[in-house]
Amino acid sequence: MRYFLGVDVGGTKSHALIADETGQALGSGVGGPGNWESVGWEGAHRVLQQIVTQACTAAAISPAQIAGAGFGLAGYDWPEDRGPHQQMVESLGLPGPYEMGNDTLVGLVAGAEAGWGVVVVAGTSNNCRGRAPDGREGRIAGSSYFAEYAGAGELMTKAVQAVALAWSCRGPATRLAEIFCQQVGARDVDDLLAGLMRGRYHLNADQARLVFQAATAGDSVAQSLITWAGQELGGLANGVIRQLQFESLAFDVVLSGSFYNGSPHLVEVMQQTVQAVAPQARLVRLSAPPVVGGVLLGMMVAGADAAAARPKLLNTTKIV
Repeated sequence: MRYFLGVDVGGTKSHALIADETGQALGSGVGGPGNWESVGWEGAHRVLQQIVTQACTAAAISPAQIAGAGFGLAGYDWPEDRGPHQQMVESLGLPGPYEMGNDTLVGLVAGAEAGWGVVVVAGTSNNCRGRAPDGREGRIAGSSYFAEYAGAGELMTKAVQAVALAWSCRGPATRLAEIFCQQVGARDVDDLLAGLMRGRYHLNADQARLVFQAATAGDSVAQSLITWAGQELGGLANGVIRQLQFESLAFDVVLSGSFYNGSPHLVEVMQQTVQAVAPQARLVRLSAPPVVGGVLLGMMVAGADAAAARPKLLNTTKIV
């Protein structure tokens, strides 16, 4: 029997998973944030060692028995990041081949039935990557400086701007003003805007639900903001689609993250935006733990039948 390792190192939590060649999940490990940009290289290395050791112990195997591995690593964003991440992975002493990439990669492989396509991750902020059948990758730069973010945090920024535009008679009226005043306890819009500017009041990504609620209740400004977010996220996917020349192909666009829980309209707009460029694209929500994609990557790079193992792996994986 051959064994495979998947790793998903994130900015908040990190996971490792071991499965056999049939797709039976055997053991997992859970740790804290492992992005080197926030915890440093030493901290990232420590988290990686911890979760892999946990998974091996739970699966009752040694690292020397791992036939292939796949790593999704938050903070692995540019070619210059490869060397340090490679050193970190190789310190595990795994005998088999491995593949590594940004942490969005494992989510894509976990969610796309064929193991390739495009993934758009959207939570507090967002990211977008793509992978072709031949292994080519497409991506966004990943920076608000390049106008690439449209997650919950950015939605709230746009919503506060809309309130300010209405207050200064440069934009349409919106119930968001009243809703935000109630949320922070402001006396009126003057007090709200002054308090936001001077740090008395705070509105952040956690309050994005208020924008979704206002849109559902019929506020036209809130509805336009949801439309904006859907178009922006769909536009990111379209950029990657063009990079990889997927326009005429049938493939999955994996939607990963809590932001998509906000409103069906968000996904509907995304679908319209994406299918205007790639008519055969299919939007699917990621329901599996992303670390599953790491195991599948490990199987692929080792020449195992990942497609055959995928259904059982999805059914037997339990990650907290």
